[in-house]
Amino acid sequence: MNDIWWQTRGEGNVDLVLLHGWGLNAGVWDCISEQLASQFTLHLVDLPGYGRSTGFGAMDLDAMANCVLRQAPKKAIWLGWSLGGLVASQIALTHPERVDALVTVASSPCFSAREEEQWPGIKPAVLAGFQQQLSEDFQRTVERFLALQTLGTESARQDARRLKAIVLDAPMPSVDVLNGGLEILRSVDLRDDLAALTMPFWRLYGRLDGLVPRKVAALLDARYPASRSVMFDKAAHAPFINNSEMFCEVLFSLRQLLEKEQITDNT
Repeated sequence: MNDIWWQTRGEGNVDLVLLHGWGLNAGVWDCISEQLASQFTLHLVDLPGYGRSTGFGAMDLDAMANCVLRQAPKKAIWLGWSLGGLVASQIALTHPERVDALVTVASSPCFSAREEEQWPGIKPAVLAGFQQQLSEDFQRTVERFLALQTLGTESARQDARRLKAIVLDAPMPSVDVLNGGLEILRSVDLRDDLAALTMPFWRLYGRLDGLVPRKVAALLDARYPASRSVMFDKAAHAPFINNSEMFCEVLFSLRQLLEKEQITDNT
């Protein structure tokens, strides 16, 4: 059984597992990992089949979550960006005893637009197009998806170049693995399931995000009244890149909240 690439750094007394998005790898966190390592023990992960976690084929969401969980600390804050948000959410649903808090970043429990329900998201035809184009022009398809993630921000070109460099700095995922990830984005719907979560659940968004429209935040505010949402006004799909300081401050405030709750529970 293969192990996935996993790096631990920092000496904080709270574990924080960071899960990246589709097509990428743990290098996306380089812009904030030093700051976060000052207050957390960070766990940087390449999802199975991505980056340095080679030797894996396409997986469904449950298999991917179980694979990640095998190497995880006994308990942690789980933070997932985009596709990684679905993986972290699945772990929170199936193994809540392992999750101190769930944080999703530019993620949705249902990425695919459902017109009959007036649910905003990525149009199914767009996802199907990406799946078809992967086999025809692998690298260009990944580049197009990365460009969509930064579109609309003041530093869009610079941010897209940074994401592209992160992809090229590690082994490229196979077409099968990328198709498997797109299939998860196309088909998974955790909207009803996540209503049952009892741990702290924070959802972070970029107001300019074209993949997870800001309407999703308002709809989930109503659906999950006990959860908290944070909107980064000048960010798109990767708010930790161009709002890194504010992004870290949000996570530090979550850590303080958990510590207060722990003190209360122990008295």
